[in-house]
Amino acid sequence: MKKAFVLIILLFSIFSCNKTAEKVEIKVTKPKTKKVEFGFNYADFNVLHDTIKKGDSFGSIIQRQNIGDKKIYDVVEQIKDSFNVRSIRYHKPYTILRSKNKTNKLQVFIYQPDALTYYVVDFRDSIAKAYKKVKPVTLKRKIIGGVLKSSLSETLGNESVEAALASRITKVFSWSIDFFKLKKGDRYGLIFTERFINGKTYDGVEDLEAAFFEYKGKIIYAFPFKKDTLSGKVEYYDDQGKTLKNFFLKTPIKFSRITSRFTANRFHPVQHTWKAHKGTDYAAPTGTPISTTASGVVEATGYTAGNGNFVKVKHNGTYSTQYLHMSRILVKRGQRVTQGQTIGLVGSTGLATGPHVCYRFWQNGVQVDALRLNLPTGESLTGNDRTRFMAQIEPLKRELDSIGNL
Repeated sequence: MKKAFVLIILLFSIFSCNKTAEKVEIKVTKPKTKKVEFGFNYADFNVLHDTIKKGDSFGSIIQRQNIGDKKIYDVVEQIKDSFNVRSIRYHKPYTILRSKNKTNKLQVFIYQPDALTYYVVDFRDSIAKAYKKVKPVTLKRKIIGGVLKSSLSETLGNESVEAALASRITKVFSWSIDFFKLKKGDRYGLIFTERFINGKTYDGVEDLEAAFFEYKGKIIYAFPFKKDTLSGKVEYYDDQGKTLKNFFLKTPIKFSRITSRFTANRFHPVQHTWKAHKGTDYAAPTGTPISTTASGVVEATGYTAGNGNFVKVKHNGTYSTQYLHMSRILVKRGQRVTQGQTIGLVGSTGLATGPHVCYRFWQNGVQVDALRLNLPTGESLTGNDRTRFMAQIEPLKRELDSIGNL
């Protein structure tokens, strides 16, 4: 009986110990991560983030802080050689660092005019000091490609690439490809570099190294090349060293659609009669820029009941172009214009059912269909330039071809 009692006590003790052990919690305290920004450890300050608002000035922002016995005028004078306080702009961010003691005294003012640059005004000494800093930038190479499943802009968006690259690509290929006619299923490949601030914050595309698009069953390449390495001017050429820059652009506006073609007999949507339509209509929102498709001299500008606001450009003794229904004309008669220059904005003036530009084309004084013309093209690289170019693009073309399995 005595042995049984001792056994019960032992079992009870073991059970109690186990219950106690289950309640024991081990806490591991991890050291707080220090957030360092602009070269300052935020843990050492009271931090305020804000943006420049309408009516704000450097003086008004600083005056709201505890700046001790410092005078705004004196501060501005002390830092004027390093920071022009009048340069601050609305909606730009700034950061204020204040002391963590009871005084909450202003220590540092930081202004960011863009994602890359910032100015620091340091109030911690008796004399305020200012300096400019540029955040480190890392370039990362990116290769994308495959089959177009939607528009170029949407395709790049799905790849988390900035929309500005679509505009750059359109400009590079504007003499060779009508992007309105790219179809789902067409192949493409792009090699480019992207900027990252501090190695992590995306800051857009730096350079387009190489590209190709399948257009009407044909592969069209684009490679940048500097004929004059000292000037830094870059032109784009195809895989045979032929320039992509032709005499005429394919279209007068970007990212639009053809709503009416050149024809000898069309039912006019306003006049409700059958008549010739000697131009190509491109629909686009009101205010869309209209570009001259080739360099030349403005031959005429004005307004007629049918054409609305229009501009006509004479390119040489053979070719002229005209642009109708503008909401606004941006050039004058006799003015010299360059290829791709904005000469007006899309509108619906004259006989028009909606905003669009009617693009008309003359060859030797006769109106013709611009989409059917075999227009003059640019020159090709020759001699040492071509040899250097072909050697430069060889590895890039291999990479592009591997993307699309060409």
